[in-house]
Amino acid sequence: MSRWKELPASLDDRVRQLVVQLRKLKDRSGLSLAALAAKTSYSRSSWERCLNGKQLPPRDAVERLAQVCGGDVTRLLVLHEVAAEAWPAEEPDGAPEPEGGRGLRRGSRRTRLVVGAVFVLVVALAVGLLVARPWQHDDGAKAGAPQGNTPAPFVFVLGRSRPCDVARKGGELRAGYSATRTVLMDLKSTGWEVLEAQCLLRYHGFDPGITDGSYGEKSKDAAKRFQKDRGLVVDGIVGPDTWQELRR
Repeated sequence: MSRWKELPASLDDRVRQLVVQLRKLKDRSGLSLAALAAKTSYSRSSWERCLNGKQLPPRDAVERLAQVCGGDVTRLLVLHEVAAEAWPAEEPDGAPEPEGGRGLRRGSRRTRLVVGAVFVLVVALAVGLLVARPWQHDDGAKAGAPQGNTPAPFVFVLGRSRPCDVARKGGELRAGYSATRTVLMDLKSTGWEVLEAQCLLRYHGFDPGITDGSYGEKSKDAAKRFQKDRGLVVDGIVGPDTWQELRR
């Protein structure tokens, strides 16, 4: 596992979320920064800046990293759009450039135009959603939660609590956000799996704090207390053994 530098304290949470996910994907692939540069055409120094929170990676770079490392392209691009809204409008010198001398100044302008068009589209979709109110399902399904076999992209929204409706299905407890029994999670993990674990912890009487899908200190403390209660290794890391007990 790479030893990453701590991200700047001033970094917006929306940008931090994108960078953390890119770091995890890069580490999981086993690629070095040099190998990543060779496969994406973006220089090693560019990736160092982007993955240390000093520069917002271009949309194209995020897409290439996801493709090379086997990540969820749609989810990462959604995170990138959210991060782009939080990033300062004035980009500092030294913006990431693809290998081979092809600068990104014209590309950056095109990216801003695309982001602007996407923003307009998002606003239009939001208005449509407010009118249609698709989250008001007659069957009580949770809005935004994974439906069927195709999970919706998870986007962390600071301070947004999601409902917990835990029920026993197929002999195990489920909150309806994820059916996983193996995903590992620790501090700064985010996703539907985190939300599932938070709901199950609360169901068992261990308060994880706000159920927002972000695994913070309070959630980890709740997991430790749950692990101690169930005679598990007390490390606060949710893994297969902890999932097994959470599902009981």
